[in-house]
Amino acid sequence: MRFLGIGDSCDLGALYLRLIAEGHEVKVHVSKALCHGTLAGMVERVEDWRNELEWVRKAKDEGIILFENVEEKRGALQDELRGDGFNVVGGSSFGDRLENDRGFAQAVLADLGLSILPVKSFDRRSEAIEYIKAHPRRWVIKFNSAAATFIGQLPQGDDVVAYLEALPAQGTSESFILMEHAEGVEMGIGAYFNGEKFLTPSCLDWEHKRFFPGDLGELTGQMGDIVTYERSSRFHELTLGRMQEQLRQSGYLGYINLNTIVNEDGVWPLEFTCRFGYPGFAVLDPLQQLPWSELFHMMVARTGKTFPTRSGFAAGVVLTTPPFPYSRPDVQIPVGMPVLFDKSLSEEERRHIHYGEVGLENGRLVTSGAYGWTMVVTGVGPSVLTARDRANKLARRIHIPNVRYRRDIGERLHASDWARIERLGLLSAINSS
Repeated sequence: MRFLGIGDSCDLGALYLRLIAEGHEVKVHVSKALCHGTLAGMVERVEDWRNELEWVRKAKDEGIILFENVEEKRGALQDELRGDGFNVVGGSSFGDRLENDRGFAQAVLADLGLSILPVKSFDRRSEAIEYIKAHPRRWVIKFNSAAATFIGQLPQGDDVVAYLEALPAQGTSESFILMEHAEGVEMGIGAYFNGEKFLTPSCLDWEHKRFFPGDLGELTGQMGDIVTYERSSRFHELTLGRMQEQLRQSGYLGYINLNTIVNEDGVWPLEFTCRFGYPGFAVLDPLQQLPWSELFHMMVARTGKTFPTRSGFAAGVVLTTPPFPYSRPDVQIPVGMPVLFDKSLSEEERRHIHYGEVGLENGRLVTSGAYGWTMVVTGVGPSVLTARDRANKLARRIHIPNVRYRRDIGERLHASDWARIERLGLLSAINSS
């Protein structure tokens, strides 16, 4: 098969390497100059992806275009390419809006009958500040089309006001939402959508975004995940499954995730991820028995409704290096640090190493890219802690200067959250999907 990857920073590097190992042809376009070193010498790079469309077309139903992210109106571009007869896995223009226009996404979910937290959209900070003062409570602020999110801690919203007053402008124009904070368990549901229906099973996930153990520090893109394909159908039906008709009408084709807060008062949707999640796709990899190429072909050809998965949990731990959680050139940190592995690693253990921002330099594997998102290691097991401990054990056998990662992934889920979710009745019966 032939795969053309299109993105800003080669976020699907580990997936591209899997496809190459399976014997497929892969070409990748990386738009950001700072990221041109990522997977250098490991994956064929193309300067202009449009020049490769004929190469993809010649493969007929075995040619697939993979879109990594939702920037620069790429959803509309995907719609256009599908209209031209190409097989495209990624998202759609509707998916772009769901992810980037948070107020719109909340309205869509409300129309489907889901419980929605009080939320209000703004394009002026002064108006938001006045609104908080008139409605004192604990607030969360989320910018549209930007990474800036702040979870307030004070019951009157004073810290959110201070944050808005001090935060540098998030672009030439701003739009953001204020959402009332909800205490509970943060829990996501994700699934592959083939343009008409969701493939089963869907997966449950528990993200860890804070930089430091104990959920302290900056909100990062992600520090680790716990995922499972087991007992997911009930939560899917209550939440993401209700989106099937909207996704079908929009021509969506790819992975989609809905993050929520669950508590004794209900299920409260927070936001969509309308693309491959990072490191989500890597953490799902060891639980998926079907190779990526076969899964993608099943999606675009609509040849099946379900795919085989492994039981238990997968834990993913993100190994980061400076400037993470920031980026170059905002923080002047050199790349090119050596990446070394314990020489006794088995082939199976190496399959649990998922490269991120690394590349070859003079034949040696080194750090690369703009963010310090170096790699992900995974572990699987029948319990959350078994999976996490296996991932941590593997991480200790990888040696990178100044590497940082969290070793407490899944701790709270094991200690209290899983039992709470069980009591809430949100999981399918044991031995069901």
